[in-house]
Amino acid sequence: MSTRSQSRIRHHRMVVYWLLSLLVLTLVLPLIPYAIAEIDPFAGQVANPGTELWRNVLKPGSDVTTSTQVKGVETDVLINTFGGKWAMKFRPKVLIPAGAALMGIVLAAILLYYLLHGPLHTHGKPDNRKIQRFTVFERTTHWFTVGIFWLLGLTGLILLYGRYVLIPLLGPEGFAVTASACKEAHNLFGPIFLVAVLMMFVAFVKDNLYERGDIKWLLKGGGMLGGGHLSAGRFNAGEKTWFWIAMLGGIVLVVTGLILDFAVFGQGRTVMAVSLLLHGIVALIVISVSFGHTYLGSVGVPGAFGSMVDGYVDVDWARSHHDRWAEEMEAAGKILSAEEADRRRGQTVMGQGSGSPVSGDSR
Repeated sequence: MSTRSQSRIRHHRMVVYWLLSLLVLTLVLPLIPYAIAEIDPFAGQVANPGTELWRNVLKPGSDVTTSTQVKGVETDVLINTFGGKWAMKFRPKVLIPAGAALMGIVLAAILLYYLLHGPLHTHGKPDNRKIQRFTVFERTTHWFTVGIFWLLGLTGLILLYGRYVLIPLLGPEGFAVTASACKEAHNLFGPIFLVAVLMMFVAFVKDNLYERGDIKWLLKGGGMLGGGHLSAGRFNAGEKTWFWIAMLGGIVLVVTGLILDFAVFGQGRTVMAVSLLLHGIVALIVISVSFGHTYLGSVGVPGAFGSMVDGYVDVDWARSHHDRWAEEMEAAGKILSAEEADRRRGQTVMGQGSGSPVSGDSR
């Protein structure tokens, strides 16, 4: 074999050796850190200069001072620990069980009272003559508020209790769709509740101011705790109390809801967390009290529901439940025959005449 051929073979072998060596290094080098880690897990690691900072940030209850070039509300707050306490502790361990207990107790008390005493009937002589109790504006305001209130109430309760009640029925996927729809509906219709609260205040505040005799009415539970029938004006002390609970609670719900809905008022995360806390507490209180109002306005006091539908009550109903108001209406000459009341109802439906309940005064 010639010298030239031998040199070419050595050259080829050298190339093969280098290629094999390169292949071995390519396969072996990435495994070296894993082998070292098995011997010493911390070998070769360089200390992260932010390690101590993040340890302090993640420490519960820590207050870490930071700096940032982004200027704004709480832009230097990395983690808001108050919100974590609300989400992880107060909400599931206090608010949810306490709210469920409150609503359950109120519903149980209403059911027990109904079973023991039944509805509150009239006690006077039958008198089918009519008195206009609510105008069209008042009835429209009431039902508009009822619709918005229960839409927000039900969607809010689903968001609060849905995972415990609906996941076993709908499954995680079904509940996810339901919760998403409830969240969107709650956020969309929430601001409209402000309009409802203002309308209710304008329509009913004039007759819901407390007066002499209301404390006695409250102490005797409107006669349910003994003492028989108690005198009352257009609205008794219980109805006035519900009105002010609804108004003051509604204001808190509207303000906190707007803070949560629109994060553009300059509020920080602590303000939003406190707003969420107040929103949940007040909502559960107002919903619980509304159960009593709903009961008394339907099966608890026969005739009350009809007055909010067509606007009129019988004279004997007015004398039995709101005697002072009935006397005022009779003195003002506003007692109507059943036929006249039916005629005015027809005018209301057809939108005829100034004698319709649209312009009538039910005080």
